[in-house]
Amino acid sequence: MAVQPRILTVRRRERLFYITMAVAILITVFAGFSRSYFLKAQFGTPPLSLLLHVHGVVFTAWILLFLTQTSLVAARRADIHRRLGAFGGVLAALVVIVGTATAIIRVKQGATVPGVPPLNFLAVPLFDMVVFAILISAGLHYRHRADVHKRLMTLATIALLPAPISRLPLAILQGGLPVIFGLADLFIVALVLYDLATWKHIHRATLWGGLLVVASQPLRLMISGTPAWLAFAGWLTR
Repeated sequence: MAVQPRILTVRRRERLFYITMAVAILITVFAGFSRSYFLKAQFGTPPLSLLLHVHGVVFTAWILLFLTQTSLVAARRADIHRRLGAFGGVLAALVVIVGTATAIIRVKQGATVPGVPPLNFLAVPLFDMVVFAILISAGLHYRHRADVHKRLMTLATIALLPAPISRLPLAILQGGLPVIFGLADLFIVALVLYDLATWKHIHRATLWGGLLVVASQPLRLMISGTPAWLAFAGWLTR
């Protein structure tokens, strides 16, 4: 009989954790893009191209859907959550398509992190899209395994956070891409700590998904300066 209270406690903790993560991700995205997108009228930033408007709408829709889906599970409305799943798959595909197109066009325009050559920088957003696509595909494949599915979808969304984090008005970001990646990885650390606190071990989806995100960060930096990458990036941006 002592098992039931333990299960209820774990479920309450789980709902609270994933809602908190979703809200924290939403706040991070809003804060990062407030000056250039959400509150641009107040900050007087330059007008956006049509592509950047589409990019903003698609990525914002994904973050809002992620929060909605997390909230539906917490509210025990898995039926609505599943019905929205098909729309989520389509929206995820749009994130990859629009994100890739935007990265290529922005690099053509010379929009990069200060001090990073445009062709080298292209590895950063393109790897974000590759990692996001892998994790989303795996998450959809394991949609009937709730424990795996929710972790992979959360990690996929975390993989998008370097972009908004890089735009936060923080002095520490002068440290460049390693610092930006490190701040984004704090969300993965939170997921690891949740697993350890709740289950006394790191869930395999957290472990392998988290390793994919983290390992991709130095990998893209190493690849970005190679002749092969520069030739490929040059071909993409011709």
